Amino acid sequence: MPGFSRRGALRSFALLAAAAVFTGALPSEAATKAPLAIRGYDPVAYFTIGKAVTGRDDIEYEWGEQRYRFSRAEHRELFKADPVRYAPQFPNFCAMALTRGELHEANPEHWLIADGKLYMFEFAKGPSLFKQNFSENTAKANQNGALVRRK
Repeated sequence: MPGFSRRGALRSFALLAAAAVFTGALPSEAATKAPLAIRGYDPVAYFTIGKAVTGRDDIEYEWGEQRYRFSRAEHRELFKADPVRYAPQFPNFCAMALTRGELHEANPEHWLIADGKLYMFEFAKGPSLFKQNFSENTAKANQNGALVRRK
């Protein structure tokens, strides 16, 4: 049985790599990006402008295994300096549903800033329900936050 030379092995590897490039077998940039947080909305805008604003795809920052978008470069810089302050408490998930131990996707149009933290909700009535018993709801949502980390 003939043996493989080092040069032959390198040549075979180079041919396989070239074939992979031409066939698209190597992972694309899109496949390696972190998932988009809060449907692409700008987390800083909730604090600075006081409303839900869609971020731009050319102004992004990756943090906490999520990709955040911003409507302004200044918002990205504020986020980079203090992401814990601006990131939603349960990225992509409804805080009210978490109080019941359920995972529901949040709608970035339904939000609340309370105690300096950003919370998102599935439905328009979520913020008012959450505020009614804020301390208890926050405790329950945080307790069930392990569901978010496992997902």
